[in-house]
Amino acid sequence: MEMEERSFVIPQEQQQMEDGGGSSRYTIDEALVSMGFGNFQILVLAYAGMGWASEAMEMMLLSFIGPAVQSAWSLSPHQESLITSVVFAGMLVGAYSWGIVSDKYGRRKGFFITATLTSVAGFLSAFAPNYISLLILRCLVGVGLGGGPVLASWFLEFIPAPERGTWMVVFSTFWTFGTILEASLAWKVMPSLGWRWLLAFSSFPSLLLLIFYQYTPESPRYLCLQGRTSDAAIILEKIARRNRTNLPPGVLVSGHSYAFEEQNIPVEDVHLLSPRQTKVETPRATKSNIVSLSPLLKLLSRELIVSTLLLWVVFFGNAFSYYGLVLLTTELTGKNRCTTTDMHLNEHDDVNYRDVFISSFAELPGLALSAVIVDKLGRKLSMSAMFFLAATFLFPLAFYRVDGLTTSLLFGARICITSTFTVVYIYAPEIYPTSIRTTGVGIASSIGRIGGMVCPLVAVALVKGCHQTAAIILFEIVILLSGICVVLFPFETKGQHLPENVAET
Repeated sequence: MEMEERSFVIPQEQQQMEDGGGSSRYTIDEALVSMGFGNFQILVLAYAGMGWASEAMEMMLLSFIGPAVQSAWSLSPHQESLITSVVFAGMLVGAYSWGIVSDKYGRRKGFFITATLTSVAGFLSAFAPNYISLLILRCLVGVGLGGGPVLASWFLEFIPAPERGTWMVVFSTFWTFGTILEASLAWKVMPSLGWRWLLAFSSFPSLLLLIFYQYTPESPRYLCLQGRTSDAAIILEKIARRNRTNLPPGVLVSGHSYAFEEQNIPVEDVHLLSPRQTKVETPRATKSNIVSLSPLLKLLSRELIVSTLLLWVVFFGNAFSYYGLVLLTTELTGKNRCTTTDMHLNEHDDVNYRDVFISSFAELPGLALSAVIVDKLGRKLSMSAMFFLAATFLFPLAFYRVDGLTTSLLFGARICITSTFTVVYIYAPEIYPTSIRTTGVGIASSIGRIGGMVCPLVAVALVKGCHQTAAIILFEIVILLSGICVVLFPFETKGQHLPENVAET
């Protein structure tokens, strides 16, 4: 039996062991730190960022499509709100589903399906003949958009631990680029060509993901977890060549197996594979460990239940407040809708495009602020401080609203919520192990989509019903509760290695 186990070590490695150098081993984390962030990760960033910008554009256009369709088809305020809510309903389903798919079948398959669904349904929605067909197609777009966290987790798994915070903030700039691009596109397209052309143009970035899909690598962390360590080593070799660096000396070993060996716990079928080995082995122990518990039960295990439940509240509050601020910008700025006639409101439509365009630039200082504080103050302090500051900006709007002041306060609040949204998408993948990372982030994102579904009912229905103060107070409660939950998170993840399994958390 001993001879059979040794047969998994190739002759080159046997010679290294005879020379005394075969004891060197390295994990994915150690390899990434050794190679650093280079040209390979830049390409991964460009692809993942393109998907992130695409999702931002599809979400941002909701601010413009609802009022335009309401005017064209004589919809009620409730029907207008439903156009936004069905997108979030689709995202609720998609975020959960695509997280499980990508954890089971790979990150690449996950974001390929989502990009296909988003681009096709998004383009077809431009030709929707009636209200019901538009709702169905926009809901399908939402299902596709639910895969956004898969791209975020995929990119994160290529970043060296010491640089994760900074580069995830850079990744978030693509969302801001998407919102600014969509706001400027709406400003130019809506007055002349109409909402159908805006829907068509906004679907193109998702199509680009499909065009460049063939060049994307699978996550080496996912491959290691599946026992495909040789495939992971091949990708690491490509990273080293592209970055013009070298892998650490020795052989790649799965992180969970390495941890067991360091604790002197015998593990069957632990195979050490050189980067040049091409045969794929699947450890039985690893597979049985992966499928022993359902992903949801793992998220609610003793080690993770507190973090999971608090994270759900934070994602709900983030989505509720972020999309609420986007919609409030079009509803609160300009002339008072409760005292002006429909004719006056129509005259003010172009000004709304301008205000949304201006407020979109609030995300740039929000991202810059995130980049400065996320690795200095840590994830928890950064998020909690920004939540409480956002509540401070919004509070005066409950009692006093003047156009210039309202735009400034919404601008400041959006800076803060952009920061919290950016940091929570860094923190969430860091608290979950590789085996359930995209599932955990996906389900948390699904909870956030519920906040997005409720948000239009508040920002549109209450404000249009002349209940602005009630709407602002509700936003205050949600934001403050989210900040308190951040304070209660059990641990900080700044500078820590990504866990590979639940036990490591």
